Amino acid sequence: MAQPKSPIVIETQHVSMVLAVGENQKLYQTYLGAKLASAADYAQLPRFHEAYVPAGTDNLFEPAIRVLHPDGNPSLVLTFADQKTNQTSEGVTETTIRLRDPQYPVEVLLHFAAFYREDVIKTWTEIRHREKKPVVLTNYASAMLHFDAHQYWLTQFHGDWAEEARPQESQLTSGIKVIDTRLGTRADWYQTPAFFLALNQAATETSGEVLAGTLAWTGNFRMAFELDNMNTLRVSAGINPHASEYTLPANQTFTTPEFIFTYSTTGKGQASRNLHRWARRFGVLDGTQPRLTLLNNWESTFFDFDEPKLDRIIGDAATLGVDLFLLDDGWFGNKYPRSNDQTGLGDWQATKTKLPNGVGHLVQTASKAGVKFGIWVEPEMVNPKSELYEKHPDWVLKLPNRPEDYYRSQLVLDLTNPKVQDFVFNVVDEQFRQNVAYIKWDCNRMITNGYSQYLKKNQSHLYIDYVRGLYKVFERVRQKYPHVPMMLCSGGGARSDYGGLKYFTEVWPSDNTDAVERVFIQWGFSNFFPSNTLASHVTNWNRQHTIKFRTDVAMMGKLGYDIEVEKMTPDELKFSQQAVQNFKRLSGAIQQGDQYRLRSPYEGNQTSVLYVDDAKSKAVLFGYNLHTRTNETVLAVRLQGLDPAKRYRVTEINMMPGAKSELPASGQTYSGDYLMQVGLTVSPVNAPALTSHVLELTAE
Repeated sequence: MAQPKSPIVIETQHVSMVLAVGENQKLYQTYLGAKLASAADYAQLPRFHEAYVPAGTDNLFEPAIRVLHPDGNPSLVLTFADQKTNQTSEGVTETTIRLRDPQYPVEVLLHFAAFYREDVIKTWTEIRHREKKPVVLTNYASAMLHFDAHQYWLTQFHGDWAEEARPQESQLTSGIKVIDTRLGTRADWYQTPAFFLALNQAATETSGEVLAGTLAWTGNFRMAFELDNMNTLRVSAGINPHASEYTLPANQTFTTPEFIFTYSTTGKGQASRNLHRWARRFGVLDGTQPRLTLLNNWESTFFDFDEPKLDRIIGDAATLGVDLFLLDDGWFGNKYPRSNDQTGLGDWQATKTKLPNGVGHLVQTASKAGVKFGIWVEPEMVNPKSELYEKHPDWVLKLPNRPEDYYRSQLVLDLTNPKVQDFVFNVVDEQFRQNVAYIKWDCNRMITNGYSQYLKKNQSHLYIDYVRGLYKVFERVRQKYPHVPMMLCSGGGARSDYGGLKYFTEVWPSDNTDAVERVFIQWGFSNFFPSNTLASHVTNWNRQHTIKFRTDVAMMGKLGYDIEVEKMTPDELKFSQQAVQNFKRLSGAIQQGDQYRLRSPYEGNQTSVLYVDDAKSKAVLFGYNLHTRTNETVLAVRLQGLDPAKRYRVTEINMMPGAKSELPASGQTYSGDYLMQVGLTVSPVNAPALTSHVLELTAE
């Protein structure tokens, strides 16, 4: 087939990605960056970088795909076959480019979905063949992107339990920098499948060329950044192929997860806002709908509760004014009652000694109190001390001829097995059939000693087919219950990806709810996830922090409580009730507006974050004094995203009963131009450490 007369342009409002077919019929990436003023210029771009590079012929660097044919030939050549572009919905255009090997019946389809208003591009790959015997895939990237710049700066996000999403920036040097995980489940425990890539110089929140990318996959991932001898950078992202050679039969399709990216010429903040807007509309379940405030019982009871105690706490949820009560771990198991984390996991029947009238009684109690009822489950895992394990030891991932390897006294159920998928679905279905209105879906175990009795000879399929089995369960849940909210949790933020979030309304970023630590953790996650996806609870993790400070931090995400309401002072309760009302009232800005990270906690003792609604008529500014040093200068914070021609009345909110604002700006009116050029003092001079202020800005 003759090459297209013009380049293939994938474009959004401000970003273009350009592909072109060379004389050798191979597909090349010729451009990725700011949209050019004249479309005619795209035809003049040089063709240096093969778009999706196969292994086995003349490639010297990281391949996007490697195929082993039945005859033993490990090579692949990909030439252009055809392309088509369709508008799939308003503002969304999908381009599909078909490549094929001229000697073997192998095809690769490159998909690009361009979200015009959000300046986001989503790409994924399909691999299929018609050979007589299966082929073996040993590399299968979702995306490969190419860059030409003088320097490259990578910002990655790493962590551990209770210290998730910590940014780490470095300049890329020759060779390959790899960010990956091999944990199977709880995949984001140490590394987050997201990054910023700055070109020519390190980017700031408001300056620099930067690409933000993230992989939508709830399993092993790999992102590689290879700087070659010509100072060209090749970026590939996808499923980690480690121990995952995939045998693909004829006429079946291997579909990679989606890689989502955006590009900004004005720094990391704009890239984040692009992803936030995309996520609310396309990447998160019901992302434009209100979120439920809630009261969780975990930190007030742990495993020690019974029906009367829960009835009282449900009443406390109503008193607090939240929408929902969430019952956490410890409610299930009868032969092996769940009194600690060593027993009962897998036996999802209410413990009769704790809950003699079952979950249904708690649902009714909540309904009478005027709140909804939610529940915690961890359906992918099992304790060896459980009836489920006794009945189905073959449902567990474990190596033959090796001792079982426990973590938190748990093992992982084999979700490659359709019978296990049915079991997990039924666990969730049973709760929803009892009118449970919310589920916290936890996953506290990575895969070790991984071996599936179901897969038999295809053990290298385990890590991929586990996630696919999990997604099948998610799909079934959403087909039957399309809009019931669910939290995606994994020992904190170890499942924070858009592969899972399309089925969930929010994630639990961290088990660490210390308010100071949460300032840092939520800052990290906010680079890629909007505030309405980050569940943030007021707790007693650190009682040295005032209830106001803890609440103000939690209000920057999706507000919840995990605290003993009955032990609040009258002033603390009154303050908290007002804070819940404020959060709901200001959801148009905090939950649906643009976020501006104004002052980083990593760069000083004061930090500030601003949320502005779409109409630029309402904004909410959060300011924190984390630590006070002697004679420290308190500088004004310049705001962003306002309408310079509008005038905004500033009012401090979220104050304790009887308190008066110490901020000179409270009660004053300023132009948007003044607020962005001069700014506001968000913390009083000589303010004590661990204090916070919330300012509401209303256009007059």
